[in-house]
Amino acid sequence: MIEIINSYYPSLTNSEQKVASFVLANLDTVMYYSVTDLAEEAGVGETTVLRFCRKIGFKGYQEFKLTIAQNISEEEKEKVKSESTNLVQALCSNTVKAIENTASMINEQDLNAAIHLLNGARSIHFFGVGTSGITAQDAKSRLLRIGRSTEAIVDSHLQAMSAAALSKEDVVVGLSISGSTRDTLESLEIAKKAGAKIIAVTYYSRSPITQFADIVLLGGAKESPLEGGSLTAKISQLYVVDLLCTGLALLTKDKTLEMKNKTAKAVVNKIY
Repeated sequence: MIEIINSYYPSLTNSEQKVASFVLANLDTVMYYSVTDLAEEAGVGETTVLRFCRKIGFKGYQEFKLTIAQNISEEEKEKVKSESTNLVQALCSNTVKAIENTASMINEQDLNAAIHLLNGARSIHFFGVGTSGITAQDAKSRLLRIGRSTEAIVDSHLQAMSAAALSKEDVVVGLSISGSTRDTLESLEIAKKAGAKIIAVTYYSRSPITQFADIVLLGGAKESPLEGGSLTAKISQLYVVDLLCTGLALLTKDKTLEMKNKTAKAVVNKIY
């Protein structure tokens, strides 16, 4: 990667050279940056970062980050290997740390605002694809148990069609660790234009998803392109969902208890 960037460096514009210089000086951490983060650190616009990636031979920013991750140094590989000697404790420690980090990132005022927004919604829609789509389905299950009208939509075409049919009485929760998932962003843009309120759950506070959000809740964990769907990021995302669901339940305790009894009875015969 260093050789590739250096070979193209003279042909880059001044702004693109700023990106190149920053990348060369921070190669081991850039793969964790969103496109917005890198643009801000380099002091350029996001379009400059994308032009830089294309000029050095990549289709886009994600392919650029993936290549960096694939070319991680042997020294870093050995470090990871040595830290994995006690697999049980290593994974436990990483998971606990991820939840603690998410708890410290959550703004209670924003969380309470999100809970009240969901409480007043006619319907709640969770948008997510890939691993975030699985989280969306889990969130739907949680809310159904307490009597909330909700949908989890993980197909990009269905997301777009559903988004177009929403109104100002509806709320969409967009789930994306990177905050840059194209399908989710496009669906949220449609929902925003339809008048729906948007809650974004993402790890990156300066990622593209935030431009559509009325409320941003930070959750998840740092991932390289090779770590998509990591357990730590998944659990942190579920932790934010749990905060929202528990907050809703506490707002309407009597109704929640009644619906928990009803939904539990509905599936009691499904278990031996």
